[in-house]
Amino acid sequence: MRVFITGASSGIGEALARHYAANGAQYDTLGILGILGTPDTPVTPATLGLAARRQRRLFDLVAELPGVHAPYPLDVADAPALEAAAGDFIARFGCPDIVIANAGISVGTLTGEAEDLPAFRRVLETNVLGMVHTFAPFIQAMQARGSGTLVGIASVAGIRGLPGAGAYSASKAAVIAYLEALRVELRSSGIKVVTLTPGYIATPMTAKNPYPMPFLLPADVAARRFARTIARGTRYAVIPWQMGLVAKLLRLLPNPLFDVLFARAGRKPRGLDL
Repeated sequence: MRVFITGASSGIGEALARHYAANGAQYDTLGILGILGTPDTPVTPATLGLAARRQRRLFDLVAELPGVHAPYPLDVADAPALEAAAGDFIARFGCPDIVIANAGISVGTLTGEAEDLPAFRRVLETNVLGMVHTFAPFIQAMQARGSGTLVGIASVAGIRGLPGAGAYSASKAAVIAYLEALRVELRSSGIKVVTLTPGYIATPMTAKNPYPMPFLLPADVAARRFARTIARGTRYAVIPWQMGLVAKLLRLLPNPLFDVLFARAGRKPRGLDL
């Protein structure tokens, strides 16, 4: 198995890298081994392409993982850099079986504050265009082979707009719609498109949230659940399932009630490093 992951130096990306490096061959293209596998199932590490901005953390991670992997220090907002990384990975290892667009950033934003406008731009460029930049260089190779899986990491924050998080909510809502459009576009190509919509996952990003986070999952537990969902080829999944119920309720809330309930919701700090 060959897997390309962005945002791989920490959080969900790192957890996915560690998971696939240790368990790659337990997940065949139909997901059968991933669902029914036993401790005696042979394990062959996946070959990973790992992209992230933090070069030192990325290289340290690659050195720790079993198997042969390729680090790509880059920013997903840089389309030519991702195109070069994709070309290098395909030339060295072949077309990946799975591409996971995981890179994302989050910061509190207020539209009325002029100093937050660069943060709006940065969040949208990274979370939305970064996903497009990640998938684009791999699609033709996957189409030529007739198989592959593109995975986009969305968020329950994209279900309804959260106060003080306009940039992040907008970016994740856009990601959900983009992945749906892409799924239909590629329907007859043999390429699967999976939308993963996490709730709260314990990562450096959520560690800065100054409010309670219900159903918080450790990153390694989330990575295992993500991998099972990807192996099954599920089109859309909210993880953990409890947050799926919350997401359904949020969709059903009338606007006046939603406004009252969330007007005083906890807000992510502004001015964080991006």
